[in-house]
Amino acid sequence: MNTEKDKKIKEPKKPAQCKPAKKLKHTGAQITDTILRDAHQSILATRMRTIDMLEVTELLDKVGYWSLEVWGGATFDTCLRFLKEDPWERLRTLRKALPNTRLQMLLRGQNLVGYRHYADDVVKAFVKKSAENGMDVFRIFDALNDVRNLKVAIKAVKKAKKTVEGTICYTVSPVHTHDGFVDMAMELADLGSDIICVKDMAGLLTPQNAFDLVTKLKDKVGLPIHIHSHDSAGLASMSYLKAIEAGADIVDTAISSISSGSAQPPTESLVAALQGTPYDTGLDLSLLDEIAARMRIIRKKYARFESAFTGINPKTLVAQVPGGMISNLAQQLSEQNALDRMDEVFDELPKVRKDMGYPPLVTPSSQIVGTQATLNVLSGERYKVITSETRNYFKGLYGQAPGKIDAKAKKLAIGKEKPITCRPADLIEPELKKMAKELTELNKGNTDNREDLLSYTLFPAVAAEFFEQREKGTLTPEPLEVDSGDNGNGAGQSRHLAPSEFNITVHGETYRVKIAGAGHKSEGKRPFFIKIDNRLEEVIVESLTEVIPTTAGVIEGESIPQSIRHQPSKEGDVTTPVPGKVTSLKVSVGDSVNEGDTVLTVEAMKMENEVHSPVSGTVERILVKVGDDVNPDETLMEIANK
Repeated sequence: MNTEKDKKIKEPKKPAQCKPAKKLKHTGAQITDTILRDAHQSILATRMRTIDMLEVTELLDKVGYWSLEVWGGATFDTCLRFLKEDPWERLRTLRKALPNTRLQMLLRGQNLVGYRHYADDVVKAFVKKSAENGMDVFRIFDALNDVRNLKVAIKAVKKAKKTVEGTICYTVSPVHTHDGFVDMAMELADLGSDIICVKDMAGLLTPQNAFDLVTKLKDKVGLPIHIHSHDSAGLASMSYLKAIEAGADIVDTAISSISSGSAQPPTESLVAALQGTPYDTGLDLSLLDEIAARMRIIRKKYARFESAFTGINPKTLVAQVPGGMISNLAQQLSEQNALDRMDEVFDELPKVRKDMGYPPLVTPSSQIVGTQATLNVLSGERYKVITSETRNYFKGLYGQAPGKIDAKAKKLAIGKEKPITCRPADLIEPELKKMAKELTELNKGNTDNREDLLSYTLFPAVAAEFFEQREKGTLTPEPLEVDSGDNGNGAGQSRHLAPSEFNITVHGETYRVKIAGAGHKSEGKRPFFIKIDNRLEEVIVESLTEVIPTTAGVIEGESIPQSIRHQPSKEGDVTTPVPGKVTSLKVSVGDSVNEGDTVLTVEAMKMENEVHSPVSGTVERILVKVGDDVNPDETLMEIANK
């Protein structure tokens, strides 16, 4: 497989396709480097900007990798939400900058790059547009290993004449076996997969298990095998070596300066380990070292996004937390001022996973399980607060759970409602025409642009905000570093009369302080929600001007709650359990509701949290709109008792 012909992929104007899978011969291990996607997603919260990627693309294109993973996963959402980049433009830019290298993406089956199932017309259109923009290899997986959720995406990739990596999400549980994974691989082969990928997202694959699984796959399936792991427990390099010895054709690594821990093991180390063996990659260590040196400098820009939990931690073998999930959990707990409760969340995770029938922990199931475990810990009562995604999981809307679901947890989530048994997407009507109409009515984005339409369909609220800022010319990414003032693009200080972000130095230590929202006066005092280095704090002050010299409006793109919102004082006042952004209103003024009905949803911790009516009655006032940032202890809606 490691031949000169395979390494030199030369079609600058139209990137070459992978060879037909059955012609790939195991004459040496091949490398997919994840530095432009999964590595920085796992270590730097997906925050690397395209402009920094372009600092190393010329060198990366010379290496001779089997592929570079550059897109998909959380990058699409993060581009729109935080980096204020068009993800489609990123793909085109990287395609142009890497003319001699296969580009690879991570596709979540029927979830695409989002957190729910989308209709078949959306899946087909997304794959088609991705292929047109230069994507060569589609690694397609389903969080529950439900093959029904992969069929449409695989067929769409085959139609686009691109390469399918049918993917097994590797996990360890009482209901998962190597023989079961082999059976799934055979199903994926029958669907037309060119390559079988074993995706070990939590770093659970031990060396001996790697050897055993790959041996069985090579014996029964007869397709090239691609191994993906994370070094969360410090096992990945050893497992790769045993997998390669068993016949694995391709493995995922990351350039050393952004590697290991919650990311992939270092590229250079594996290349050196295989030199002079039958599995020699043939890659140039001096060139890889040059790339590593540049990436080391780039990494420093993103220091504030690094988590203390991204290093090697064998406890992940018990909690089974994927690399990207660790940093997300740390971020979620920081926002709730509860980072010190990480161990409690780690202890709760296996319990929630068991309740849900042992799903593999990979997006979106990792977010569902992780967020629910976090809410269980923070609320002090298991399943007292249940996200929309948790509810939908128990309804079967993500697919068939691998194991038996806990009856008590299911009842708390969906009551007496019966879960579905069909393929979830069969229940979803075509979406694109409906979303195109919505986008036209919003008068945001280019309604004739298929890419804008797809972005909006995947992330309506986030994309709409992005389109509006793009139209106004106010797209401003998060500041990379703590600084004192304007950093050249306006990120260091507010564009308004008063800044919403401050840098305060105390005893030589600099803290980044951001106004996240405000409550309402009580007895002459007002609560403010302030983020200090991304930790949410509540402070009580005598007047608004003590914190910020403005009384309402929008500051740095965040809505300060209007005076119409008030502290809850009546039984029917609706509040949110956690700070977040309103993503939908389920009722209108005058509607009758029953106690427990969902009246609105609030996005927090990347999940939609349902907010329920505390009483049965009639909706009298709605004090928020979609897109508003909201805080606990303020009334979002008033419902009069029956």
